[in-house]
Amino acid sequence: MFTRKKDAAAPFTVLHIDASARKSGSVSRDLSYRIVSGLMNGNKGARLIRRDLADGVPFIDETFTAAINTPEDQRTAAQKEALRVSDQLVAELQAADAVVIGAPIYNFSVPAVLKAWIDQVARAGVTFSYTENGPVGLLENKKAYVALASGGTQVGSDIDFASGWLKHIMGFIGIHDVEMVAADRTMMDDQSVSRAEAAAEKLAA
Repeated sequence: MFTRKKDAAAPFTVLHIDASARKSGSVSRDLSYRIVSGLMNGNKGARLIRRDLADGVPFIDETFTAAINTPEDQRTAAQKEALRVSDQLVAELQAADAVVIGAPIYNFSVPAVLKAWIDQVARAGVTFSYTENGPVGLLENKKAYVALASGGTQVGSDIDFASGWLKHIMGFIGIHDVEMVAADRTMMDDQSVSRAEAAAEKLAA
């Protein structure tokens, strides 16, 4: 059971993110919920932050990119507004001890809304920094759990462009402790979901 805290006085905080377009009947949502339930039950007084990406995430645009390259005290009102959602999403990540992501694999990769979320939170000087030795993630002492689901793509195969990318991007922003559970090839393997359900519950136990 992951119980590490940044501040002993602060409650253990779980950030629960779902990216499936399906609000019901989603395997990835069910798996992520099982992991979150285990974490919440195992950490008395834990706080939950919920972010359902199916409700919408703005894509970055020219105003956004200009804003992140402008010193904070020099940003225009439009630039501040362009970063409003990003600032909120970053704050959720910074507050979290554990990040749980439920993600289906669409067309061999992650849903567009999950990529949009990453584009909103991967910010130089905020969640990572450039150094003479390359980029360094700034989100430390956190753990990520990723619940994947696919109809036909085998996780870890040459046609899986989701799991490796998610693990890489978590490490890029400083979250190197990443655990994954997958219900993959569900259209071909009748036991895939049940195995993943058991693994998800064990993962957060």
